[in-house]
Amino acid sequence: MKQKALGKSGLLVSELSFGASSLGGVFHEVDETEAIATVQAALDAGVTYFDVAPAYGGGRAEIVLGKALKGVDRSSFRLSTKVGKYTDPARYGCDTLDYSEARIRRSLDESARALGTEYFDIVHLHDFEYLGRTHTEWALEEGLRTLDALKAEGRIGAVGVGIYPVDLWHRILSGVTIDVALIHNHHCLSDTRLLDLIPLADNKGVGVINASPFASGLLTDRGAPAWHPADKGQREVFRRAAEFCANAGTSLAKLAFQFSSQNARIPTTMFSTANRESLRRNLEWHDEPFEPSLVAEVQSILLPVTNVDWF
Repeated sequence: MKQKALGKSGLLVSELSFGASSLGGVFHEVDETEAIATVQAALDAGVTYFDVAPAYGGGRAEIVLGKALKGVDRSSFRLSTKVGKYTDPARYGCDTLDYSEARIRRSLDESARALGTEYFDIVHLHDFEYLGRTHTEWALEEGLRTLDALKAEGRIGAVGVGIYPVDLWHRILSGVTIDVALIHNHHCLSDTRLLDLIPLADNKGVGVINASPFASGLLTDRGAPAWHPADKGQREVFRRAAEFCANAGTSLAKLAFQFSSQNARIPTTMFSTANRESLRRNLEWHDEPFEPSLVAEVQSILLPVTNVDWF
């Protein structure tokens, strides 16, 4: 698999990267043995970048990923985690946001133990737009200052941010110093606003990670999980797109992955799975060309839900 430079961070990453949210059961129940085997199969296929967060499954994703990476030469892969957002899996929606230096340092220690590493190639400030954006300035001040200090101490290699809102991304990429931007749900069949952010990132040497090619499950035959805010009518639009693809001899998920992952302007596209068969399909889809005319037809169906701010 091709390895590409992640902006000016000094990191080389595989053009497909592995998001470990699925390992924490974010989308559906997970078989741990299968999840571990899936990570190992991704390594065998040439995937060299893995991303996780303590918020995924209340820490479960980090534990499972740590088991999967145990014994693997640490220099053979890039690893990132996130800080600032923490969840209780028993009480969905009861998120805690904390961007204090003390909590970030403790969080990094906890993640290091779970993942069996002393060093992270990237650490992202996570989802500080949640809870009505009341924590944004805290994250961009004390949070970033703490990550800069950890980078100077040699504990992390690059400073990143992982959030959703496009307007915040314009602000950050225009006036905040970071190394890496993890931008999710904004380069897919139903949302292409990432393309407007790439020039800003390129101008500052910020490496862009394109995450959520399936729009958090909306662009799949199964559809988005129950927690997704899309209403019944909006979900029906995606269902019609899936039906159209099936009648055209393909699947909505396949076309979505091909469209999202084959843009040469994007260093890496991050997907999440805990299943080897799903991994195999994604790898195959990435290598197959798609029909631009089919993309145009599907995007016309998706117009009522195009560029919707879901989160």
